[in-house]
Amino acid sequence: MSNLTPKEQALKEAYIRARGYWRPWTEGLLRLDPAFLETYGSYAGYPAATGPLSPKMRELIYVALDGSATHLFRSGLALHMQLALEQGATAQEIVDVLRLATAQGLEGCYVGVGILAEELALAGLDSDQATLTNEQKALREAYVAQFGDWPDFIDLWLRADPGYFAAMLDLLAGGRRAGGLDEQSSCLITLALNGCFTALNPHGLRLQIRRALRLGIDRREILQVLQMTAHLGVHACAIGVPILMDAIDPTTTGKSPAVDA
Repeated sequence: MSNLTPKEQALKEAYIRARGYWRPWTEGLLRLDPAFLETYGSYAGYPAATGPLSPKMRELIYVALDGSATHLFRSGLALHMQLALEQGATAQEIVDVLRLATAQGLEGCYVGVGILAEELALAGLDSDQATLTNEQKALREAYVAQFGDWPDFIDLWLRADPGYFAAMLDLLAGGRRAGGLDEQSSCLITLALNGCFTALNPHGLRLQIRRALRLGIDRREILQVLQMTAHLGVHACAIGVPILMDAIDPTTTGKSPAVDA
């Protein structure tokens, strides 16, 4: 599509300045509903324009959100991974982001072990030892040294299965390699993964906000991360608008319109 009007061209340029990219869905939305595109550009561009996070940090957060198993938006992941590299991110930092997204799978374990403990107690089957072994005490000390807290669900896992706890701690405490994420960045990315609506975890979100404040992270950075998590909702347009454009005029891509069987 070409031959934009001066108003459309101005809107396109303003969007690129605010968001840093232009995609087929934005081109389609420019044709279908330019007012909505302009509104979204302002809405999504606000955190970047007013928040304190660096461009690199913003892109790493989008890599985490798009790469999360609760979202898995491949085209967005590829876009923001490339933008992160252009903003100076290292390959190790991106691997660390993917590691944090991998650890997001533990959220079900955290919730489930608490429910299991409650149901075992109700059934009179609570058999976890009251006193920790020396091995368990060492694992607890390692966790507290790493994260500075001791959540209830972590204590339950240590008592229920020390071997799994040790493996889990290795996953959670990984990273800190040369060229990788620092502690503050890891905390903000994990906060985003817990705060995104596709995997909203209020308990984990509260834990990460507490950790962020303890690490001296400014509240404006936390607010900006929370604002950024809402942007994934636009992927309805990223997927839907090109499909709609094909249905309206399949000659734009050479595809045939969908036929109701």
